[in-house]
Amino acid sequence: MPLIKNEIPILEFDSEAIAMIHPAHHLEKIAPSPYCVMTFFQGVIEELKQSHQLRLLTELRSEAGKHPIYLYNLNGIEVGIVHPMIGGPFAAGIMEECIALGFTKFIACGGCGVLRKDLTVGHLIIPTEALRQEGTSYQYLPPSRTVSLAQDVIHVIEEVLRVEGIPYVKGMTWTTDAIYRETKELVGHRKQEGCLCVEMECASFAAVAAFRHVQFGQILYGGDDLSSEEWSSRNWVSRHDIRSGLVQLAMKAVVLL
Repeated sequence: MPLIKNEIPILEFDSEAIAMIHPAHHLEKIAPSPYCVMTFFQGVIEELKQSHQLRLLTELRSEAGKHPIYLYNLNGIEVGIVHPMIGGPFAAGIMEECIALGFTKFIACGGCGVLRKDLTVGHLIIPTEALRQEGTSYQYLPPSRTVSLAQDVIHVIEEVLRVEGIPYVKGMTWTTDAIYRETKELVGHRKQEGCLCVEMECASFAAVAAFRHVQFGQILYGGDDLSSEEWSSRNWVSRHDIRSGLVQLAMKAVVLL
């Protein structure tokens, strides 16, 4: 497919798989398994590291510093674990490099802002599609309002949560680049069209996965509350027990893909 041109640059799309810079040009396939968990919970990674449960595979590098890729032994299976940084562009870049390392099955886990009052802190959400109000996904897929996540991966996550007896909801998430531009009217509009939550990476992850033909799913937990007239943090960043458990659930799910 040739370059699709448009007066609005973000709506232009080129389906060419190999760009001028490609991760495979400078990274070797060294992943010992196809499984990788991308978690935004740095505290959980540090805890696993301090308890000697992680082995360093390699370090990616950027102007932000080093980005270690660790391995966690889950019942004899080595699972990659990495912090993908914050925001669609950075997260997509980390995912691209993990794919170049040889990982092909991904589960991401992180927190989100909830758009429904009944989604209490810690309530788990499985995204089935992501509304694309970020920029990165438009470099991987033609313009559309949403990007769908793979049903087979969603089913695996659901089965793991059912076996563990953990309640969850599933539905659409709103991916945005601008956390300080979530206005009351915009939040109301997103609620009306069915978004359960808001975060910054899911649409980008899903687009990379679709473009590179790898498996991807995500588990989110309800954090701060945007469903009311006033924003509430609900002290969600201090819920370490939820975060640690969520990483374990993600690892259990990813090895079943």
